[in-house]
Amino acid sequence: MTRAAAMATLDRLGKYDITEVLGKGAMGVVYKAFDPNIRRTVALKTIRKELIDDDDRAATMLARFKNEAQAAGRLSHPGIVAVYEYGEERELAYIAMEYVQGNPLREYFNRGTRFEDRDAVSIMAQLLDALAYAHEQGVYHRDVKPANLIVMTNGRLKVADFGIARIDSSNLTQIGAIMGTPGYMAPEQYAGADVDWRADVFSAGVVFYQLLTGVKPFAGSAESIAYKVCYETPPTPSQVDPERIQSKYDPVVMRAMAKKPEARFANAQAFRTELLTAYAAPVSPTVSEETVITEIIPTTVRIEPTSPSAGSGPPRSHASDSSPTPAKTTQPPPGWDPAVLKSVEGHLARVVGPVAKVMVKRAALQTTELDALYGILAESLATDAERKGFLATRAQVSGAPPSGAAPGARTGTVEASTLLAARLAGAQLTPELVAAATRKLTARVGPIAQVVARKAAQKAATAQQFYTLLAESLPTESERVSFLEELGKP
Repeated sequence: MTRAAAMATLDRLGKYDITEVLGKGAMGVVYKAFDPNIRRTVALKTIRKELIDDDDRAATMLARFKNEAQAAGRLSHPGIVAVYEYGEERELAYIAMEYVQGNPLREYFNRGTRFEDRDAVSIMAQLLDALAYAHEQGVYHRDVKPANLIVMTNGRLKVADFGIARIDSSNLTQIGAIMGTPGYMAPEQYAGADVDWRADVFSAGVVFYQLLTGVKPFAGSAESIAYKVCYETPPTPSQVDPERIQSKYDPVVMRAMAKKPEARFANAQAFRTELLTAYAAPVSPTVSEETVITEIIPTTVRIEPTSPSAGSGPPRSHASDSSPTPAKTTQPPPGWDPAVLKSVEGHLARVVGPVAKVMVKRAALQTTELDALYGILAESLATDAERKGFLATRAQVSGAPPSGAAPGARTGTVEASTLLAARLAGAQLTPELVAAATRKLTARVGPIAQVVARKAAQKAATAQQFYTLLAESLPTESERVSFLEELGKP
């Protein structure tokens, strides 16, 4: 019998009598067990230490596992899976936690369940109450998603996996990598920025959106999702299904999913209060009996990587919604050396994080000139300091200067000279002018600039008219003036 098989058939761990295997992963097993001292059933989540091939790495992983279990032990809330004990025996480290019968919210979505308002609001009220409590204790989940929300057979909600280092991923070399679940992570998680309780507010907003509409607000490949989360605004819930979804929930959902942390609700309790105000009716403490799945659906455990935080693991095994996976290798945009794009991506990633890969790929589809590529990317950055710092890296990238330009030409000279020509009275509208101005508008209003520019180009006869129509799409006079000045118009 192999060592893994022996562990799968383990009959005792510490003081606990093993009664059942709930699920298996590449790095560990989750067991159902019995505590003979207190005479209660528990779930044991284990890590197989011998599968970590580096002693220092093993020490780091086990320290995180232990520290997070200790932090989770401080949490005592009816909506959070309780953690009882951390222990080590032989090649195993384990956490004993509350055993709960229920199914992850993900199972409901997989079945196509459409939640009535009363159930959607009940789930969110329970979730936000649990998150508010955890945040008050200084614990941030950082991986709120349907697979970690267990709807018990009595209709109560339990939040699971508060930051346990779920490490059955084979990607053991990236311990410090940005981790989470695509589509539920907040923009700051993709950017590698500091993450606090407001990331949980964002993720809870995504869950609410899905409860209302039955669809995810951000979908597609991992790269596409990253770009959408950081730069695109999804349609409001009522726009997805006007006949079924009331618009009163739109401002609540969209504020929770704001791109900037400071634009979201200040905390989970504020989110909950605003939600209940919009609902304007008594809230059920449980999900309705006709909605609850009463049978326990067997699933495969996945102890996947997540961001550092603290808390408890699942009461029973359940699969993740979507685990981060390495992006597929694709051909670079035509006319580009992959090594050059990789170098640019590395410099940009220091500013925007992993989404740099998507940004560089999209920008490279618009030009085959390195300086112009830098110009396009710089326009997407939020501050002058970020743009200046990124542009300064141009000299470190090997690549020919734009066609016809003198060596050492500064970034953006091609675009600047194009816009300069538009100052001439009656300048004709050309594809180059349209593309250059659209990029500048995109930096201000996002992807909708493509639609605005296309419609403006259909109406305008000259560059001056085109620029004026673009400026009219901006909300304030100061923004319009600034935009026109940026384009080189008086």
